[in-house]
Amino acid sequence: MIYVIATITIKPGSAASVFEVANPCIKATRKETGCISYDLMQSLDDENKLTFVERWESYDNLKNHFDQPHMLLWREKGAEFILDRNIEIITPESVKQL
Repeated sequence: MIYVIATITIKPGSAASVFEVANPCIKATRKETGCISYDLMQSLDDENKLTFVERWESYDNLKNHFDQPHMLLWREKGAEFILDRNIEIITPESVKQL
């Protein structure tokens, strides 16, 4: 199993817009082959920090996710709100940072 923890810092006051833009991607991703779970959460301490928590059956499933139309659309539409991001891929063998 592969875990992805993707934390993004967004422009102040843009959380509602980010969730609106991200929701179609979240719904479509949950239907992808190999997706076990895919959630977006907002920090309780900082409303401008959001975290995607993902579980995938395999790294190949995760790689395929990156090229899906809904993911490409999220990247395009979400870019205007994102100030910073940190993505960790966690496997039983290691933790990789992108």
